[in-house]
Formats: sequence, C-alpha cells, structure tokens
Amino acid sequence: MEDKIRLHHGSGGLFMQKLIHDLFLKHFTNKTIRSLTDSAILSLKPGKIAFTTDSYVVDPLFFPGGDIGKLAVCGTVNDLAVSGAVPRYISSSFILEEGFALADLETIVKSMAKAAREAGVVIVTGDTKVVPRGKADKVFINTAGIGYIERKNVHISQGRRTKPGDLVLINGTIGDHGMTLLNARGDFHFSSSLESDCISLTSLIQPVLMNAGGIRFMRDATRGGLAAVLCEFAEKSGFGIEIDETKIPVKQEVKAMCELLGFDPLTIANEGKVVLVVNKLLGEEVLEIMKCNKKGKNSAVIGRIVEDHKRKVRLRTSSGGSRWIDLPAGDQLPRIC
Repeated sequence: MEDKIRLHHGSGGLFMQKLIHDLFLKHFTNKTIRSLTDSAILSLKPGKIAFTTDSYVVDPLFFPGGDIGKLAVCGTVNDLAVSGAVPRYISSSFILEEGFALADLETIVKSMAKAAREAGVVIVTGDTKVVPRGKADKVFINTAGIGYIERKNVHISQGRRTKPGDLVLINGTIGDHGMTLLNARGDFHFSSSLESDCISLTSLIQPVLMNAGGIRFMRDATRGGLAAVLCEFAEKSGFGIEIDETKIPVKQEVKAMCELLGFDPLTIANEGKVVLVVNKLLGEEVLEIMKCNKKGKNSAVIGRIVEDHKRKVRLRTSSGGSRWIDLPAGDQLPRIC
C-alpha cells in the first residue's frame, strides 16, 4: 500500500478496492460491512427508529482527548442517545484530499472503530471520495446513525411534556471541547492539561431512561454550547428558563481562557455533555443515577422551568444579579466539530 492518498484511491478501481480491503475492512470488522453491498441490510426491534446524519470538518484533526474519527462516532451516537434511542448502526463516508498520509488515515479509522465498540454501535456501510490536492483540508467525514426507540421515549426529543417547575440538569463541566480545540491550534500557546470531553453518552443516558421516569427533554450541547440548547428549548417550549451560574460546572482553566479571550463559557462547544429537563419530583433520583456513572460524576441541577419571562433564559449571576442569555450569533470558534 502507498503511504499517501492519491486520486486513483477514489477511482472505484483496483486502488480503491485495496484501500477498502487493506485499511477500512481491517478495522471495521463485522459481517454486514464485509458483504460490501450497496445497502446494509439491518435488523431492528419492532417500533420506531431514530435516524440522524452529521458531517465533521474539525481543525486540527488530532487534539487532546480525541480526533476527527472519535468525534464523528461520538457525535452521531449522542444525537441518537439524547433522542431517547438506543444507537445501533452508523455509516461512515470519507472525503480525502490527495496527498493525505495513509498512516494518519489509519489512525483515524482505528479511533473510529474503538469509539464504535465502546458505544455499542456497528459501522455497517460507507463511502470514499478523493479530491485533488488543495480542494479540501486533509479529510472530512460524514456519518449517519440509526437506533431504535421505545414508544415511551418518543416525546423526549420534542420536550412536549415539559411543565413549570421541571428541573434542568447537566452531566458535567462545560466548554472543555471548544477551549481544547482553540488551544490545540497553537495560536495562543496556553499551558494547559485541558482535554476535550469527546465521549459517547449512551452508557450514561440508558440507565437514566431504564431506572427513572420523568425525563421531559434531552439535548447534547455541542455548537453554541449550553446557551444554544437553553435558548432553543425556551423558544420551542414556550416557557422561561431560570439558571443559577453558581451551579454550572466549569473548570478553572476554561474560565481563565474565556476571561482572557472575552468568551462566555455558556456559548463554548462541548462533545460529551447532555442537558436534561426532568420532572421536579424525580430530579434527585435522576441526578443520583447520573453521578454513579463516570461520565456524570460532576452532574448538577443548574436551573428550572418557569412560567414567567416566556421563551427567554435568565441567568442568576454569582454576584447576585441577573442577565438574559441570548442565542449565540455567528461562530466564535469555527470548525470545532
């Protein structure tokens, strides 16, 4: 095998076949994908399915705590999990730039395979395209995911059962991913041990769904951060949201970097954080289940749903005042996923 991607790797002929067999199938090992049919034939439990798709263009490709491959799997799995679904299958399509190192591609593919095993999903189909040098930035990945969802959970993605008094929870510190990516780009040279929170959330969410009721809504806080999730949900539900700044988990490193650069941690991207709206009578039970999981050990109740200031989010600040939280405008940190 050559050491770099060439245009002929995307030609559909011998070199593409060698790339598929010698690299992709080497790590994506399951009976379904090895059949190399135009469509994967899959089995799901009776009931409804959840289906999602996403694309990943992160810069840099490799960063503390993850890489574009792990990110692609975890991001797709999490979109299914927060909808109340059990993720089962994902696809993986690559757009590769001519000249990209095959050793780096294999590192990414291995990372995807490991992330898929840990998340309990199977990569069952895919595609590869190669574009001329300079027409892309090394590698882009597109994924799609399918999972099954029990009828009792189909309301979660919409949040239709939300009521005033419901509690708002999050499973840990915010802003880790965005600040890690910013630092990894080398523009500021902060001395930091900060790592991305890039993880799959299925093993955290499923015990909550199985052992506690009262989950009104879930969403993973990725681009736009916690602020985007809260503002979008307030608008969608028609209720107001009250958040306590002192309850929101934020690492000191993230706070310091945001203060220096003029960022708000609430708007910084995450890749392993889920925001839940929970029946107030079951909030403590859900919180305890989350804290028993290593992916939720820093979980906290950060606010509640209210009837006043409809469709708006108000933050009670640590200084005793308050301010409105707005939907982030523009893109503070491009290419973070």
